[in-house]
Amino acid sequence: MVKSMYRELELRDDFFKNELINSIYFGGGSPSLLSSEIVGRFILKIKKTFNVSKSVEITIEINPDDSSKEYLKGLKENKINRLSIGVQSFIEEDLKLMKRAHTSNQAFKTMKEVKSLFKNFSIDLIYGLPNSNIEKWKFNLNTALSYNPPHISCYALTVEPRTVLKKQVALGEVLLIEESEVKEQYNHMINYLEKKKYDNYEFSNFAHSGNYSVNNNGYWIGKPYLGIGPSAHSFDGNNVRSWNINQNNIYIKSIKENKLPITEEYLSLKDKFNEIVMTGLRTSSGVSLKIIREKIGKKFVNYLEENSKSRILSNDLYWDGDYLHITKKSKFLSDGIASDLFMIDL
Repeated sequence: MVKSMYRELELRDDFFKNELINSIYFGGGSPSLLSSEIVGRFILKIKKTFNVSKSVEITIEINPDDSSKEYLKGLKENKINRLSIGVQSFIEEDLKLMKRAHTSNQAFKTMKEVKSLFKNFSIDLIYGLPNSNIEKWKFNLNTALSYNPPHISCYALTVEPRTVLKKQVALGEVLLIEESEVKEQYNHMINYLEKKKYDNYEFSNFAHSGNYSVNNNGYWIGKPYLGIGPSAHSFDGNNVRSWNINQNNIYIKSIKENKLPITEEYLSLKDKFNEIVMTGLRTSSGVSLKIIREKIGKKFVNYLEENSKSRILSNDLYWDGDYLHITKKSKFLSDGIASDLFMIDL
């Protein structure tokens, strides 16, 4: 698999043309199963293949059950300069419910070791869990902030299809909490992190000034990105989105034959408009009329201005110059509000 991914990098060497790479991100599963030496060789390969910035942000996602002080030291020696730690919760009951492989003790141990070795790191947490309440959520936030993370990501629980949790909910073995309770946890998070000087620069992401994720920001402003490996997604920054096949054996066979096992889709003007609206409303930057005008045309500017009027009157949206923003009181509903603004037909 690793050899195939090296080879895919070579086969995609013309993807970025002359664009400067300012983010390398190891994620999309359990990259911390890779040895630090293999991670280092990937970084060297990327630097040889593409034009990489000297100040490139290089992140790896790690799970507490895969981590050790020796491993973290190895990552640092191999040029990783940012970590994203999948803690999810510091409460043992929550971790068992989510079928996480790590324990709360492992989470505490990993965070202590990360703090001693890395300046730039992010902690992932989940709110709205079954059996949770505002006091448990306050404990998780307080514990995370005791490590003074430069960045924190907080996601609402999503019950995915074909999962054990989905089956347990369907059978009544696990009871989800009321939406009002999820919103209470969300509102506390927003207010608390704001007081602690974290910018809510995207719906689920918070950072101290100067510590926004370069990788995440690239997605939200529509920069091109290249994904390597099975199931990895790519975007050319304009009209073409693509993804690799998700079957390991077929992926390896195709790469051995020097064929890229990808499927492509071409975005219509309507698709591009809807994506700009969705991503823009989730960020503190907002939706830019200038970008819409330049990328897809004045017709779409007129459409957005007209269709946002009712939401502005209801104090869900507001204009700040050329940018459309969601109000603080309506942030929790941002995806639904964005979908109301989507263009269905051209």
